[in-house]
Amino acid sequence: MNAPKDRSQLIEIEKALKVLDTKMRTEKLSFYEPYKKQQEFHDLGLTKIERLLMAGNQQGKTYCGAAEMAMHLTGQYAADWMGRRFEKPVRAWVAAPTGLAVRDCAQKHLVGELGLGYGTGLIPRECLSPDKMFLARGVSNLYDVVLVKHRDGKNRHNGWSQLTFKTYEMGREKWQGETLDVVWLDEEPPMDIYTEALARISATGGMIYLTFTPLKGISEVVRRFRSEASPLRETVNMTIDDAEHLTPERRAQIIDAYPEHEREARTLGVPMLGEGKIFKFLEKDIRIPAFEIPYHWPLLWAIDFGVEHPFAAVLMAWDRDSDTLYVLHCIRMKGKLPIDHAAAMKPFGKDVPVAWPHDGNQRREFEGQLVPMVRIYRNHGLKMLPQHATFEDGSNSVEAGLMMMQERFRLGKLKVFSHCTEWFEEYREYHRKEGLIVKEHDDLMSATRYGVMARRMSRTVGVDPVSGRKENKITIAKDTDFDVFS
Repeated sequence: MNAPKDRSQLIEIEKALKVLDTKMRTEKLSFYEPYKKQQEFHDLGLTKIERLLMAGNQQGKTYCGAAEMAMHLTGQYAADWMGRRFEKPVRAWVAAPTGLAVRDCAQKHLVGELGLGYGTGLIPRECLSPDKMFLARGVSNLYDVVLVKHRDGKNRHNGWSQLTFKTYEMGREKWQGETLDVVWLDEEPPMDIYTEALARISATGGMIYLTFTPLKGISEVVRRFRSEASPLRETVNMTIDDAEHLTPERRAQIIDAYPEHEREARTLGVPMLGEGKIFKFLEKDIRIPAFEIPYHWPLLWAIDFGVEHPFAAVLMAWDRDSDTLYVLHCIRMKGKLPIDHAAAMKPFGKDVPVAWPHDGNQRREFEGQLVPMVRIYRNHGLKMLPQHATFEDGSNSVEAGLMMMQERFRLGKLKVFSHCTEWFEEYREYHRKEGLIVKEHDDLMSATRYGVMARRMSRTVGVDPVSGRKENKITIAKDTDFDVFS
């Protein structure tokens, strides 16, 4: 660029810079460029009624939520917007745990930061009017209701959207009665608040979305999104690696700054189980891509019987040369019969021996007779081991099994194929309460423990097509969602 030749050019440049500065302060929405994970979250609004952006601290989750709310309130969607659009003014609630939390986070990003004036947030200044912004009582500078100018797809003013700020501490009763189009919950709500918010959008076919760091662990709200499948509900998990504004050096500094038991929640958006979490190793140190299993590695199924809880099975391979165990595949089924469990396992290794827990000796009705549960599975074609899973000395202590798993994780001698998503879901949730293991959503963890205990019972299966030796005939497909066994 050529240097300006005279004072008039300098004045014009100064004016242009001032215009740009004003635009950047009062029209922030037009500068919003979502990261990949944020874009994924926005796009899901087209088909999902309930959405959760579960992310670590300082990764842009609140800014993401505020940007979407500003678009719905104003009708000013980005040109490449793929999420849901509202062509008419909306009635919306934005909420957080307390009034201070609302004012200092969601309100700041939407309306503007204290001291900078209204219109310095993501809602453009031209869409706000001081006489249509009403303060709440009890917390200074906290708004109760803000009316926002809405424009249709042809940029014509077609009314005012109504934005109301709420808090969880108000209690469920103060959330009743209203009919809404959009609800944004910034930080995790109690379940009764969440269900009341759902009720507010039921008559309009509206949407509800949440943005929070899961510091409360596997709460009712988190479990709803993670474990209760619905085509109208979705979770997007955003980690520190998805926060594109952070350099690798800064990411490392942030990770090191948090206590170990909070690290995954605050940087990876993984529900925190605090000091009660049984396994505290990072998933990235356990998870590996699938690979082809050598013929000479012995295999073992390990199962946890499902009577009043889900049935679980893990297929494991043992590299005896390095003494490393690999979880190749996992199955978790609820409300099914032993014949269904066996049918799910056999395509992935029908000749593989099966380790089972001591309660397999309990009797259940089968073809009109009471027989041990293990015999039922044997009758359905599984190669059940003669005895239940134990250590070599005949013991089967749970704590000893967990200690062995801990040691293997620490030494890198227990790995899990990356497609075993249900296994990792349980791994994150596996925890103690008041010193005792919580016996919920622990079925695959229990099966893995039996497999580690009984690894000496694993066997090679099939026939080597070259040598004719009785060995594994198994192939794991790479980059697929499941194992494919030849």
